Amino acid sequence: MGVLRVGVLAYPRCFASEVYGVPDLLTMATHLGGPDGTGYDVSVMSPRRQVSASGGARLAVSAVRDVDVLVVPGFELSPDLLLDTTLAPLAPELAVIRSHVATGNAVVSICVGAFLLAEAGLLAGRRATTSWILADELARRCPDADVCAEELVITDGGVTTTGSFSAMYDFALGLIREHSGTFVARATARLALVDDARSSQTPYVDTRLLPRAGSEFSREVMRHLDQNLADRYDLTALAATFRVSTRTLLRRFADETHRSPLDYLQASRVSRARHLLETTDRTVASISSTVGYKNPGTFAALFTKHTGQPPSTYRTAFRRSTT
Repeated sequence: MGVLRVGVLAYPRCFASEVYGVPDLLTMATHLGGPDGTGYDVSVMSPRRQVSASGGARLAVSAVRDVDVLVVPGFELSPDLLLDTTLAPLAPELAVIRSHVATGNAVVSICVGAFLLAEAGLLAGRRATTSWILADELARRCPDADVCAEELVITDGGVTTTGSFSAMYDFALGLIREHSGTFVARATARLALVDDARSSQTPYVDTRLLPRAGSEFSREVMRHLDQNLADRYDLTALAATFRVSTRTLLRRFADETHRSPLDYLQASRVSRARHLLETTDRTVASISSTVGYKNPGTFAALFTKHTGQPPSTYRTAFRRSTT
């Protein structure tokens, strides 16, 4: 194959590292491929003359041109993020995305860059992913899309979306593997110290960072469950604690949080177990008991369902020093 033309679309408040992350990895691949290898013609483009990225960093940009692959980086996330306010000024960029796709060429979003693809009308009827922390919001804004929060990279009909931030490397390595071969992709991963065997966002999800849904009633129920994590789940006793019927408890909790108390309790137990696996030397059986499971096998099955990895594998991947 010949030189692959890759364009990164820069825009106001985009993450500068997501603008340059893919080009830098492709540059490494070009060097590792040698003079006889396939190369990459990469440019940072914009319909604007000047672009200030996240943190006010000024980006050097060139005019928009025809490319084989258009990469759309994510944008700066903040606690007071207002998506409509962020997306409203980006009409010129949305026009570039639509024009590029109309030619039949590939488009790729990095992290929350998926929201630009959604705004451009590209995700309807397609499978897609984005950062796990905003996957529910993407699904709400784009109900015709099949949003898969656990996936790292999804390609559907020439439209590729990726998970949070570092998933740009998973995409770039896949592109290198396709264009330059497995050897160059593997060598690039080793040189850059990038994991080339990841398959899911699930092990990285921290539910404590998600907005806590619900009113005071459901928050009180969640607080009670958190404080009694190791106790056997008893719906009747839980309803009695809050002086309501079991039916009322389930209905109000579901209306406010879109889940059941048991679902919440299981997720909370897994979250606590993850912390203990990361920070202590306690056995899996001991941790299982601490979070309310007398049978380690039952606990391991639940943990794997929630994180995509068995407890021992998770500990190996995410272990922190206890010193």
